[in-house]
Amino acid sequence: MVAEDDFALSMFLQKGLELEGHAVQCIGDGATALQLIQEEDAPDLLVLDLGLPRLDGVDVLRALQGKVPNMSILILTGRSHLSLKIECLNLGADDYVIKPFSLYELLARCRALARRRVGVGTGVLQFAGLRMDRILRSVTFGLQQVDLTAKEFTLLEYLLQKKGRAVSRRELLEEVWHMSPDAGTNVVDVYVNYLRRKMAVAGSTDMIETVRGEGYGIGVKKELVRDGIKRASAPVGSTALAGAA
Repeated sequence: MVAEDDFALSMFLQKGLELEGHAVQCIGDGATALQLIQEEDAPDLLVLDLGLPRLDGVDVLRALQGKVPNMSILILTGRSHLSLKIECLNLGADDYVIKPFSLYELLARCRALARRRVGVGTGVLQFAGLRMDRILRSVTFGLQQVDLTAKEFTLLEYLLQKKGRAVSRRELLEEVWHMSPDAGTNVVDVYVNYLRRKMAVAGSTDMIETVRGEGYGIGVKKELVRDGIKRASAPVGSTALAGAA
């Protein structure tokens, strides 16, 4: 659903999203958008302008907060105040794009939100003693509750979704922080350390692994050991050994 009162922009977004394979419904005011979401099947993705007639986009967010957990929300607005962006993210928005914008970037962000939806299932992610409830936004290790900030939660969620492989800092910057992979920042390392400290308090000291030269991951070393055993047990001249060579 595209909730945008600028008709020309709405049609532009509809064409761009349809070329990506989406079925798109365009709504010109906040009250109608809210009513349709509440009374009919909610869309997978809501592209929401904040300056809507009848009901402001922020009020739409407030009304929907916590009620449609499987719907992603991307804010598309000309309002660039940091305090407003933070408010919208805290109210449940998944991303925030400021006008004017690049259509290619917007579509890339929509694809990123769609990837996060894959494998939602019951909304629970687990590894060893760690359990994340994505609907209730809660994390436990064993019987211990782990209190995380919104960004720490998103980072852990992404690592759990990619468990078994290393995730590079570049990928995390793009997918978790929506920043350029070339940005000169150590924010990934800082937040990984935040997560490790909180996990250690709950009793987990080695959940998040550092993979030298590759990045961070969960369950990576176990997969490497398993893969090494498979390769070592393959007969001489087999495909596995040929591939390893």
